[in-house]
Amino acid sequence: MDNLSDALKKLKITATDSTADSLEGCLDCLLQALAQNNMETSEKIQKSGVLQVFASLLMPQSSCTAKVANIIAEVARNEFMRNPCVDAGLIPPLVQMLNCKDQEVLLQTGRALGNICYDSHEGRSAVDHAGGAHIVVDLIRSLCSKTDPASEKLLTVFCGMLMNYSNENDTLQSQLINMGVIPTLVKLLGIHCQNAALTEMCLVAFGNLAELESSKEQFAYTNIAEELVKLFKKQVEHDKKEMIFEVLAPLAENDVIKLQLVEAGLVECLLEIVQKTVDSDKEDDVAELKTASDLMVLLLLGDESMQKLFEGGKGSVFQRVLSWIPSNSHQLQLAGALAIANFARNDGNCTHMVDNGIVQKLMDLLDRHVEDGNVTVQHAALSALRNLAIPVVNKAKMLSAGVAEAVLKFLRSEMPPVQFKLLGTLRMLIDAQAEAAEQLGKNAKLVERLVEWCEAKDHAGVMGESNRLLSALIRHSKSKDVIRTIVQSGGIKHLVTMATSEHVIMQNEALVALALIAALELVTAEKDLENAQLVQILHRLLSDDRSAPEIKYNSIVLVCALIGSESLQKEVQNMAFLEVVSKLRSHENKTVAQQASLTEQRLAVES
Repeated sequence: MDNLSDALKKLKITATDSTADSLEGCLDCLLQALAQNNMETSEKIQKSGVLQVFASLLMPQSSCTAKVANIIAEVARNEFMRNPCVDAGLIPPLVQMLNCKDQEVLLQTGRALGNICYDSHEGRSAVDHAGGAHIVVDLIRSLCSKTDPASEKLLTVFCGMLMNYSNENDTLQSQLINMGVIPTLVKLLGIHCQNAALTEMCLVAFGNLAELESSKEQFAYTNIAEELVKLFKKQVEHDKKEMIFEVLAPLAENDVIKLQLVEAGLVECLLEIVQKTVDSDKEDDVAELKTASDLMVLLLLGDESMQKLFEGGKGSVFQRVLSWIPSNSHQLQLAGALAIANFARNDGNCTHMVDNGIVQKLMDLLDRHVEDGNVTVQHAALSALRNLAIPVVNKAKMLSAGVAEAVLKFLRSEMPPVQFKLLGTLRMLIDAQAEAAEQLGKNAKLVERLVEWCEAKDHAGVMGESNRLLSALIRHSKSKDVIRTIVQSGGIKHLVTMATSEHVIMQNEALVALALIAALELVTAEKDLENAQLVQILHRLLSDDRSAPEIKYNSIVLVCALIGSESLQKEVQNMAFLEVVSKLRSHENKTVAQQASLTEQRLAVES
């Protein structure tokens, strides 16, 4: 340590005019001390004020430059030394050194800049300001095709430097993307796939950049899918596969890349992993199974990639995914059900799947999860059934298969995601199915639960779906019994509130249901309609110029129907509806204008 103190003093005094030899000796002493105790030596270097001296020693023609850059790289491994390096003005001369032709100087300069940038806002800003990233990108481009060990080592350091420079910084990542770094790195990966260190650095850089939307568009124009799948097939170690997965997941969010990955054979790799790991309880295997099956589901979110794998329901991938549903692994059950939900995104696929017995498989799966079941599996299976119930031709088939009964078993669930999907599935099933709507609408337990969920203010989705199902039960059954059940359960006020929804479709569904109530069971519902202030709400909807034509039309129809009740008729007369309705006779929508004329006559007679 005495030697170190001497070397620091000597450096400070003689840096400007000492001979290269004496300088080299001092620098060697510093490097030796750093190798023995980096932190303590770095602290001494900082206190001595030598950092400022280093700036003057970084000169292209000097034989000491590589050693100076090496010392800076070593001290910058310590977090507390990064800002002092920036403050000492080391960044501009280091960036200048990137124009040097000497490989050792380039290597140590790349290390120094990379270490100063690591987790340091000041370091990154200084490198950005000095234009360092641009030079490094150009250097990578010029070295890209060279496969000698020295060039590969340089490339690894430069990729690492860019990674540290842009890590978790959207602005700097965008800057690199705009410099065209992505095609260069993809090319690099293809050429140097045998070099583990460089490959790893490329993957980390990809993972870094792939989160940005703008990067995905650039990746889609390269052969990244092909390169990653090729690399993935060679991997044996879990960590390496995990690293590639971390790049694949964000990239696979892009539909163009999804299709490229499918065409490059990623699905086959994923299915192989599932097969190898499904019966294992080793931690790494469980993690791989989850990642592979999740990624598989993600690939099916793209319309083209999904249709390519469905292959008219004959595809081997589709068949393999079907076999996951009866599996004993919750992860595979989940992925299988989610995959079916993704395949069920067009009528043709849905019809084919229902005709080929998929509904029974999903109901069997749900049966396994009724008591203390896995919530994510319940949610996924219900999602699949909901999607399958969308085509008109499937509804009756699914109802006769007992889907409604299977779904109702989850009425006790306290989990909002399950409640939401359960409601959506029932609503899809009863669409234009009068008998089923009547059967469900007379189910007091169901209706009571719906009324309860209509007040789930913390879960807007559940609240909205409950209201919509309540309305659908009336609209599709047109049954007095159903209306009575809903009145008895206290559901009327929720339908009236639904008429004020910000969503036109929900307003409309509520108004049509209320019109049916008024036409079929006005006496039973009269008191509830009055308490819910329906007449005042209709007045507001008709007076509001922003109300959609269909809302105006259905409100006028409803006003007409309400006149059949003495107490509601009084409310209509007291609120001067005649005036509002006569204005609507000149409405630009002919149907609204026509209905307004008829209603005006009716109101005039009644008054």
